[in-house]
Amino acid sequence: MWGGPRNISTAMMRSWGNRPDTYVCDEPLYAHYLKQTDYDHPVADEVIAHHENDWQKVVDWLTGPIPNGKSVWYQKQMTHHLLPNISRDWLGKVTNCFLIREPREVITSLIHFIPEPTAEDTGFPQQVEIFNWVRQHTGKMPPVVDSKDVLLDPRRMQGLLCEALGLAFTEDMLHWPPGIRETDGVWAKAWYKKVEPTSGFGPYKPKPDEVPDFLSDVLEQCEGWYAQMAEHRLQ
Repeated sequence: MWGGPRNISTAMMRSWGNRPDTYVCDEPLYAHYLKQTDYDHPVADEVIAHHENDWQKVVDWLTGPIPNGKSVWYQKQMTHHLLPNISRDWLGKVTNCFLIREPREVITSLIHFIPEPTAEDTGFPQQVEIFNWVRQHTGKMPPVVDSKDVLLDPRRMQGLLCEALGLAFTEDMLHWPPGIRETDGVWAKAWYKKVEPTSGFGPYKPKPDEVPDFLSDVLEQCEGWYAQMAEHRLQ
């Protein structure tokens, strides 16, 4: 599941992780991303030290046997973590899905963690690049789900996603135990404070925040990329 920051990606991971047939992993390329870029993210040094930071080893793992004897592997991925130096060939060995969110809501949330985000920090340009690669190399339209649609009707949207993937929907996907998981990255303590106490999808609440003027160009770019993805979203 290729998403960007601040777009209910962790709640989606919780949802799928509550299926009895599913194993989940949390942003497996994050350590490599931080090591290569040297970005000053929260607990960055700890992430690099604790998680595998060799992208080839990560990819070998992601395309290998599903852990714990499960039949489904939900891989929560951030689009901007797929750096240009990482081969795209392995994408043909997995089923790629895409999670999008309206750019204004992404940016006004992201600036609390990254005060001056670039367009690349939002993950939108990388998401379109991955989406187009998958379409070109598989000849198929990959599933796209919008965060707002999921929050407005979790049962319907998760059902549509399962149908697109050839899987049976289960009510287990609508709730989960609160708390941190062993499968969460060590960055959970810095990034997951809002999702940690949850036990299900919350209602959609429009964000009244406006994007600062100095990020207006970033917003305009992201809106264009978002529109390209939203055109194909499950409804």
